[in-house]
Formats: sequence, structure tokens, C-alpha cells
Amino acid sequence: MTDHDFSFETKLLHNQHKFDPATGGVSVPIQHASTFHQSDIDQFGKYDYSRSGNPTREALEDIIAELEEGTHGFAFSSGMAAISTAFLLLSAGDHIVISEDVYGGTFRMVTSVLNRFNIEHTFVDMTDLESVKAAVQPNTRAIYIETPSNPLLKVTDIQAVCDIAKKAGALSFVDNTFLTPALQKPLNLGADVVLHSATKFLSGHSDVVAGLAVVKDPELAARLGSLQNSFGAVLGVQDAWLVMRGLKTLSVRMEHSQKGAEKIAAYLKEQPLVKKVYYPGLADHPQHAIQKGQSLGAGAVLSFELESEEIFRSFVNTVELPVFAVSLGAVESILSYPAKMSHAAMPADEREKRGITNSLLRLSVGLENPDDLIKDFDAALVNIAKGEAIAAK
Repeated sequence: MTDHDFSFETKLLHNQHKFDPATGGVSVPIQHASTFHQSDIDQFGKYDYSRSGNPTREALEDIIAELEEGTHGFAFSSGMAAISTAFLLLSAGDHIVISEDVYGGTFRMVTSVLNRFNIEHTFVDMTDLESVKAAVQPNTRAIYIETPSNPLLKVTDIQAVCDIAKKAGALSFVDNTFLTPALQKPLNLGADVVLHSATKFLSGHSDVVAGLAVVKDPELAARLGSLQNSFGAVLGVQDAWLVMRGLKTLSVRMEHSQKGAEKIAAYLKEQPLVKKVYYPGLADHPQHAIQKGQSLGAGAVLSFELESEEIFRSFVNTVELPVFAVSLGAVESILSYPAKMSHAAMPADEREKRGITNSLLRLSVGLENPDDLIKDFDAALVNIAKGEAIAAK
């Protein structure tokens, strides 16, 4: 049996870094050295300075490349560091087509930083392929896809949009943070660069900030590796080790959390105080069929809009179990307020255009028993409904 015959779950544990070849230790050693002794004046060893290469960081980069079925991985100090470094593949005068309800940090990078370097952008609804084609310009050099999108969980047909990019001579970037390679592998659907906030599901424990990128093409890998070294926003070795530890349980965490998300989404859909539920796993989601066709599941993140901002505020103040915080993808369920958290960098009028209202909540389902989360939500919604009824008298 070759390593290619093993399942994804097994590869999380049994990869080229399953034990330290020097000692047999069943954990990647943490190499703190910032610099490395060279024994030859004219020919340096593999490592010389840790910004340029470190064996602990390299182990994580090897593992994520294998899991995404790419050739080269790159580890960065945050998800935004990975995204920003990937954008450095572009030059002044280039143009980007980008998902309209993209993560707020990516929106800020494109609208407040790249524009200063004469890199233009067009936001489009990536679910509409004709709009994507129409947005492509002669100077389009990248199409940036976030699927499912944050926070409205819109699903982009990755293969179709990557085909549009290839015909335009543009690179295709895919943010795979929400689904991870456990559920979706964009490189196999034609993507050039896959990006992750490894802070989220990959590490999974709310204890590390990290970013990852993976490519298949060796020439592109050389360009991105040079940018990683030049820009220097590399991941520290302690954090690299924490991400590797988190990866070992990725499959079981995703499986449990996704089942919980499916159950909670179905529950919320039936609640009178809930205006709308956004989750690609629901049969009536507009891109449900696309999601099923290009991934192994809909993930563990959903969003829901309450009937009013007043009800939203009462709900957040009443529920007990989820952490109310920025971020997602952790062992504990996290309830977030996109308008003031993940998308605070997006102006109010831009949020409203995209449907990111002041009564929208995003839920990242953790490892709790989903029935307990439903009980918690139900108690809050029942109390709010009683208060509404009393106020109406």
C-alpha cells in the first residue's frame, strides 16, 4: 500500500512528519534557532536564517501541501498575512475580480491598501457566472474566491470561475478557511492558490493566529516562496507546532461540528423570530447542489438573521453557551456579529448592499452536544417571544 492509498483521516496522523527521524519522538521538534551554523564558506546548508526557512515551520508547510494535494505550502503569521503576500504576486496596473461579501479584512486590504499601489478591483456576486465574466478586464490578473462566503454563506462554482480565470490569463485564489481540505480541495478544481486562516478550523482551539497558502505549480511556488521570504510575515515555531497539533483532530472535529450545524440550521429555520437562515447544507439554499457537487459537506458555519435589531440584542444577551466573540472554527461554539466584528472594516452602506444587516449573527458550531445549544437558543427565543407578547398588550 502506498501513501496515496491512505484516507484523508489517516494522512492527518501518518505523514512524513509522524515522528522525528533523529530521536523517534512522536512529535515534530520545535526548533527555536533564529540562525544556523554553516560549515562551508562557499556552500551553505539547507537552513541559514529562520525567516528564510525553519524545520518546524517547514513541517507544517509540508503537511498542509499534502492535505490540499498541492506541491508547496507556506505558513504565515496570520490569515491576512497569507492573503496579503498572495496579493503581492500582482503588480501596479493589475485588476482583481473578487467575491462581493468577502471577509472584512480582505475587503480592507483590497480597498485601502492595494488601491494605493494602483491595483484595481471589482466586487461581484460570484454565484452569477455571467457577472464574473463581465467583470473581467484586459488587465485582470487574479480572481479571488471565498466559498462559502463570509458571512452570507454564498457558494461559488470553483471550477467554473477558475476556468474563467484561466481563459483571462489570470490567477485564481480560493479562501478555503470555512471548509478546510477535509471537505473541499480547490486545487483539484483548478485553483492556483489556496488560502487559509489557520487560526480557525485547522488549529481549532482559539489559541493560535496563523495563515497558510498552498500551490501546485512549481514556478508559482518559487514566486510565492520568494515573496514570503521578502515580506517576512512568517509563522513562529511555537504557533506552527500548535497548528500541527490541531490538525491531528481536524476530521473528527469537522464531522461533529458539521452535524451540529446541520441540526441547528434546521431548528433555526422553523423559529418565528428568525427571519432567514444561511447555510449551504439546507436543501433550499440557492447553491445547495453546487456545494454538494464540489465538496464533501457544508461545513460548521451558518448565519441567521433575526426579525429586528432589538430581538437580536436580546438574543445575544440571553444565550449562555456560545462565546460571543470574533473568529470561528474552534472547539467551543462562537457567536459573532459580522456588522461590528468580522466586517467592521466594511462601510455600513457596503454591508447593507450585501445583506449584512444589524440583526445578522454568524454561528461557528463547536464540539458541544448540539441539543444543548438548541435548548439554549430555544430558551432565549421563548423568553423574547413572551416579552414581545407582553409588550404588545
